[in-house]
Amino acid sequence: MDKPAGWTSHDVVGRIRKLAGTRKVGHAGTLDPAATGVLVVGINRATRLLTHIVGVDKTYTATVRLGESTTTDDAEGEVTATRFANAVTQESLREAVVRLTGQIMQVPSTVSAIKVDGRRAYDRARAGEEVELEARPVTVHQFIVHDLRRIEGGRLVDVDIEVTVSSGTYVRALARDLGEILDTGGHLTVLRRTAVGPYREDQCLSLEQLAEDFGYIGLAEAAAQLFPSRQVTAEEAEHLRHGRRITASGSAELTAAFAPDGELVALLKDIPAKPGASSSPDAAEAAVAGPSVLQAKPELVFG
Repeated sequence: MDKPAGWTSHDVVGRIRKLAGTRKVGHAGTLDPAATGVLVVGINRATRLLTHIVGVDKTYTATVRLGESTTTDDAEGEVTATRFANAVTQESLREAVVRLTGQIMQVPSTVSAIKVDGRRAYDRARAGEEVELEARPVTVHQFIVHDLRRIEGGRLVDVDIEVTVSSGTYVRALARDLGEILDTGGHLTVLRRTAVGPYREDQCLSLEQLAEDFGYIGLAEAAAQLFPSRQVTAEEAEHLRHGRRITASGSAELTAAFAPDGELVALLKDIPAKPGASSSPDAAEAAVAGPSVLQAKPELVFG
């Protein structure tokens, strides 16, 4: 889905439940109401894939306003401090971006969905409580500055950026930290998610388009985009449907197993062979050679 501004991710799921005529709908990764862009939604059996999508890398385009800090690190919050951003240059901006690229320690925004003693951080913050979150490791794979614009006579600077980040990275925290490195303060004013793993904005449908023609990516196609693929025989597919192991796939990653007719049968994971485990004859025979042999275990069965 291309989530519109002003809608929560839960709002989108509720709308799709009505359009699809099923309660079994979920999404892979919340977008704030003010944000737009790629929201991957699963329907019926495809909801079982969502767990594996949540942890993939994501790409965003955004605008950071330098010169103002806010309570929420975005434009929804109240301005808490103002500092002149006149001294910001392309060179100082590039140096700051380098410090926020790669593996970094990031303190999430106080209005994040992280739980503190069983309660969401944003609930505690909105109740007026002091919220202190610990820094945690995240990876910023790419941090590109596209444009820099001076506004209000140069007192404020708007910076258009594009970032590709690991799961759990907060772009508004990047905006806040960029402002702190430059000694200007900063917050996020615009955020759009353009990709979630292999799923990109050019594949997205708006709610209006979905209401006119309920289009979607089929389960097999969605899995083929997300995982390495393995074609299995009809006999192997039957073993997998019954939860039995088959011969190893030879991949360190989860692998999507497809039957001869193209049906997604299971997600496989290569693990050390276990003599006596429920297996196909070929996998059982291989296990006799010892624990160094691998077998492909069905982690999730769809067939």
